[in-house]
Amino acid sequence: MEARLIIAKLRDRQALSEAELRWFATGLASGDVSDAQAGAFAMAALLNGMTSAERVALKLAMRDSGDVLRWDLPGPAIDKHSTGGVGDALSLLLAPALAAMGAYVPMVSGRGLGHTGGTLDKLEAIPGLATEVSEDRFREIVGAVGCAIVSATGSIAPADKRLYAVRDVTGTVESIDLITASILSKKLAAGLDALVLDVKCGSGAFMQSAAEARALAESLVETANGAGCRTAALITDMNQPCCPSLGNALEVLEVMEALTSGDATGLITDLTCALGGVLLVLSGQAGDEAAASEQLRATIADGSAAERFGRMVAELGGPRDFTERWADRLPSAPVVIDVPARAEGHVAAIDGRALGNVVVALGGGRRRGGERIDPSVGLSDVAMLGDPVGPHTPICRIHAASIEAAEAAERAVGEAIVIGAAPPPAPMIHDRVMP
Repeated sequence: MEARLIIAKLRDRQALSEAELRWFATGLASGDVSDAQAGAFAMAALLNGMTSAERVALKLAMRDSGDVLRWDLPGPAIDKHSTGGVGDALSLLLAPALAAMGAYVPMVSGRGLGHTGGTLDKLEAIPGLATEVSEDRFREIVGAVGCAIVSATGSIAPADKRLYAVRDVTGTVESIDLITASILSKKLAAGLDALVLDVKCGSGAFMQSAAEARALAESLVETANGAGCRTAALITDMNQPCCPSLGNALEVLEVMEALTSGDATGLITDLTCALGGVLLVLSGQAGDEAAASEQLRATIADGSAAERFGRMVAELGGPRDFTERWADRLPSAPVVIDVPARAEGHVAAIDGRALGNVVVALGGGRRRGGERIDPSVGLSDVAMLGDPVGPHTPICRIHAASIEAAEAAERAVGEAIVIGAAPPPAPMIHDRVMP
């Protein structure tokens, strides 16, 4: 077989066989398929789509391009995955909250993709912390702490690791087929018993319309359950950030505030508990979603989730006193400026994708594969939908490496946040796709 012939068939809308997709995935893992060929394949998949059979075959081929973990734990292995948004640090809150309830969360996560931040990049804003660990070490941390958030090792879905990086820099992130294969190849290789999916919908998401989000959610839930992993999806609102900060260290600050303040309220906590409640019922660890959600909220309020997070940070090489000294331990940008509102009124609309791109332009995301990022830059104190603002009221605070970068970001932020009449309240959860 040849990569160029497989790409040509996908380009010409000819059906690809399971053997051809397995060969291509093997070539991604081994390096026999080049970055240029991977990018061409991704673009053809984005433009032409793939059939359900091709999607399943690609997912299984990418999963089987490396090791598939098996767990020997006192309880089920469970996880959550987000399809990508801005200000979305929910995984950092949910994993330790679940662990505090006695669950086991082996979370194989990803880096920033397009305008969205990556869970691994956020965690690695913590000095000394490394998310690349061996399989044996991964097992040790999950067994001892109850949760570990790590990158896919070279032995876990290596085909996806290649294709994931190529999609980030070739404008092919939005393909439902490739998103499905990417998410599930990693998650099913992690040997999960249950999975909840946070499918984002709105201006800051890859799936901006309700129809697109529903199509992706159904694709993921159908494929995962067909492979034996009990899976459900919540379609959640991404017309504003999940929390009022965007950027790696700044989002960790938000998470630590939620974990240590004793105030288990707010959008990020509410959504975390909703997703966790679904997951605990899916895995058989709870019989009622509402009750499970409130139990999760209690672990956040009483500090037990913070204790698990601190243990995980230490096991991954971070500071052992992080939960006590987090405000001092995280990097800060040298330039911080406020962005005043251009008019009197309320925040009427937020272009989440534009705000995410501001963070990338500041250096908080990647425009080329392998590019280093600055964990300290980003946006904080972002005004949320319906907030009253005026010429003397900042709509956000910019954290930048230079005055020039801050001024460029200020112009872009002013265009991304629309001032006008207050919009009607939007639901946190738009829809559900259950098994």
